[in-house]
Amino acid sequence: MLKYLLGNTVKIGGNGHRACPPENLIKLNAVVKAYKTDAGDFLALKGVNLTIGSGEFVGVIGKSGSGKSTLINMIAGIDRPTRGEIFIGGTPIHKLGEGKMAKWRGRNLGIVFQFFQLLPMLTVVENVMLPMDFCNFMAAGERRRRAMSLLDQVGVAPQANKLPNMLSGGEQQRVAIARALANDPPIILADEPTGNLDSKTAEMVFRLFEVLVDDGKTIVMVTHDHDLAERVKRTIIIADGEIIEEHLTKTFPSLTQADLIWTTSKLTRERFAPGTIIVHQDEPAKRLYIVTRGMAEAIVKTPRGREFVIGEIGQGQYFGETGLLKEGAGDVTVRASADGEVEVVSLDRESFKEFLDRSEETRKEIEKGAGERLMQIAISQKDVCHV
Repeated sequence: MLKYLLGNTVKIGGNGHRACPPENLIKLNAVVKAYKTDAGDFLALKGVNLTIGSGEFVGVIGKSGSGKSTLINMIAGIDRPTRGEIFIGGTPIHKLGEGKMAKWRGRNLGIVFQFFQLLPMLTVVENVMLPMDFCNFMAAGERRRRAMSLLDQVGVAPQANKLPNMLSGGEQQRVAIARALANDPPIILADEPTGNLDSKTAEMVFRLFEVLVDDGKTIVMVTHDHDLAERVKRTIIIADGEIIEEHLTKTFPSLTQADLIWTTSKLTRERFAPGTIIVHQDEPAKRLYIVTRGMAEAIVKTPRGREFVIGEIGQGQYFGETGLLKEGAGDVTVRASADGEVEVVSLDRESFKEFLDRSEETRKEIEKGAGERLMQIAISQKDVCHV
C-alpha cells in the first residue's frame, strides 16, 4: 500500500487559511464561467454549487461540451470563474494571484491528464522529481529517493532513467500519476486519465486510484467511461453547464434533463449522525428525502410505547412523500441507522409540489408507491400492536 510513503494528509494549509472540515474540502459557490465568442458569451458553467469531502472518489460525467473539463480547471485554478467563489481546504483560490496560485497548486493538487504531459527531454525519474524541485519539497538529496519509491509503487521503477517516449502509453500514465503524487497533495484531479489507454491498462490505473483513496486521498476524475463511473463512490453529472444530482436520475428515471436540472437546484443536502431522528411521525411532513449515503430505519410504536423497526431505507430510496401528499403528519418515524452516518438530499414542501407538477409520470409513480407503502405500514402497525 501507499500509506507509509504518501501519508494521510487531509488538510491543506495554503496561505495561512484554516483548513476546511472534511465535508468541505472542495467547495464551489454559485460558480459561473463565461467565454466570449463571436456570437456572444458562452456559459460553460451556470451557477454551479458543489461540495466534495475529504477521502471521496468522485467521478464527473457528461456529454462533450457539458462543462466537465471546465469544472476541473476551476478546481485546479487553471481557469478562473467569471463569478462565484471556490474554496479548497479553506483557501479562496479565486482570489489568488498567478504567482501564489502556481505555488499553491504545486503543493496542494496533483493533476493527471489524458495525454500524460510528461516533459520529453527529461527522464522518467526527473519528471517525477520536477514538482518537488519547483515547490522545494523535501531536502534536495531526498527527492530522487522519493521519486524512485513512487515509481516503484506504480510499477515502473525499471524505466526510471528512460525518456518518456520509450515507454508505452500505460507506463507513461503511471509515471504521470507518480508525478502527481510527488508533493503528497491531498487532492488528485484526473481529466480523462484512462481515455487514451486500453481496457486492461485503464483497469490498472483505476485500481491504483482506489488504493490512493483508501490511503486518504481525494480524487476527482472526469471520465467518459460509464463502467468506471459506476464504480466510484460518488458520481457528479453535468449537463449544459449545470450539475444534476445523480440519485435523481436513478430514483426518478422518467424526469427529463430540464426537470433534473431544476430539481437539483432546489435540493438541500444534509447529514445525520447515527441514531438521529430525521422525521417524526407525529410532526407535520415538511420535506421529501432521498438517501444518498448510509441507511435509515422506518419505525412504528405500539400503544404501549415500544418501538419496532419495520424497514430500512437505503441509497437511492426516498421517504416523507406520504405525509406531503396528504398534507399532514408522516406515518412512521425515520432515523439514521445506529451503524453509521446518513446523508440525504431533500425538497421542501413547495418545491415538492412543483416537482410533481413538472412530471405527470413521476407524480403517478410517487402516488402509486405511497399507496403501497401506506398499506405496508398499516399491516406492520397491526402486527406490532399485538406485541
